[in-house]
Amino acid sequence: MVDTFWRDRPTLVTGASGLVGSWLVKRLLEKNAQVICLVRDWVPGSELIRSGDLQRSTVVNGDVTDHEALERIIGEYEIDTVFHLAAQTIVGIANRNPLSTFESNIKGTWSLLEACRRSPTVKQIVIASSDKAYGDHETLPYDENMPLQGMHPYDVSKSCADLIATTYANTFDLPVVVTRCGNFFGGGDLNWNRIVPGTIRSILRGDAPVIRSDGKYIRDYFYVEDGADAYMLVAEKLAENRELAGEAFNFSNELQLTVLDIVDMIRTRMGSNLEPVVLNQTSNEIKHQYLSAEKARRVLGWQPTSDMESSIDRTIEWYRDHLEI
Repeated sequence: MVDTFWRDRPTLVTGASGLVGSWLVKRLLEKNAQVICLVRDWVPGSELIRSGDLQRSTVVNGDVTDHEALERIIGEYEIDTVFHLAAQTIVGIANRNPLSTFESNIKGTWSLLEACRRSPTVKQIVIASSDKAYGDHETLPYDENMPLQGMHPYDVSKSCADLIATTYANTFDLPVVVTRCGNFFGGGDLNWNRIVPGTIRSILRGDAPVIRSDGKYIRDYFYVEDGADAYMLVAEKLAENRELAGEAFNFSNELQLTVLDIVDMIRTRMGSNLEPVVLNQTSNEIKHQYLSAEKARRVLGWQPTSDMESSIDRTIEWYRDHLEI
């Protein structure tokens, strides 16, 4: 049986030029969706632009905090499904410039949801939150019943956006589902202060990888193509079962790795003997974070399709092929 769910479906992706947005657009185009990309910044190295997927999509230049623009886009393109990925995603930037982070991550979310609330056509909304929304908990892994208690600017921005999404589901019966994932990695991530792309670029240049923390922070690393597939699955399941509105789902391969673990894995896969430089300079970051994906497996029938080693190999290959050293 041919899967036609996405065929010609008017689908809005905010943050389409970002890491996850680029791969999500690619997947949607493969399924013949009618993709409308909201893009604020022109990022030449983005997978969205490099691959030519931008030319296969309808592109609207704008900011997710512009409520009037969002209403126009949703109305004129008769949007059916919304993926809200636009966000300021770097913890260090949030610590230095909290206002821009709050604008993008909190105001951007309510602006979009309010535009969706006023639309007669929107039937599925997927809000990309983060494991950071949980804040710091003594008991791990995080599950969806734990309180959202961010303490620092980035974490708070994700906690707030997450709660706003739940509010629109519970109060206005908006068909919203929240996804919470760990640290995305994959080809096309151009935020070099993130450990995976930064390490790969350093090794390709013959430089020692740099670790900002003490290397012992535990994180959930999640391959971007698995993330794109998970987001689409959530929208499909929400279309089947409206009672999922207001729910949140963690997605994770449930491997707990320290920063040193992931750097060592990359060094091994790249055949590098360059020892990392450990700066131990981080502040306002949670020490240990990882997720349980039991609910997603049980309710959605979800499973990751990529193992860690092959995901790292594909990521390295992308940078070998496309990164200008």
